[in-house]
Amino acid sequence: MQNFGLYKLGLAAMLSVSLVACKSTDEEAAAPAAAAPSASSNAAAASNQPSAAELARQRALAKTVFYFEFDKSDLSQEDRDALVYHAEELKKNPNSKIRLEGHADERGTREYNLALGERRAQAVERYLQVQGVAAGQMETISYGEERPAQQGTTEAAYSANRRVEMVK
Repeated sequence: MQNFGLYKLGLAAMLSVSLVACKSTDEEAAAPAAAAPSASSNAAAASNQPSAAELARQRALAKTVFYFEFDKSDLSQEDRDALVYHAEELKKNPNSKIRLEGHADERGTREYNLALGERRAQAVERYLQVQGVAAGQMETISYGEERPAQQGTTEAAYSANRRVEMVK
């Protein structure tokens, strides 16, 4: 009986060793075949994928609303970075025109907010001019508090309303 048990144990060990050996042989044979399509698939995918620089450009050009701090007309660094891409596009297309619409939140007088919206629109216009965009390609207008993006008296609503919209 003991011999039969040892026989079964030895047979099981040999069987598992042979399966492992077969498995590694199959994996080694399949690996080069699997690697070749992956490499070509990755190359094809890479050629269809835009570069990081192109993605940054697309994101910047998609940004057409520029936000401001309370009672300020200073552009953030993020906005200046996006406006560089807009300037490049405008310079490539000298016949294209944009309108820069300045807005303010409802705090302050109507007259003050019209002037603040104008200062904000002019800040964007000046930055684009410094980047080489022709003055004739741009017009500015201020709506002050008259066209809020968001109704309400919360800080979130105020923040959404302190902006310049670039309209093509």
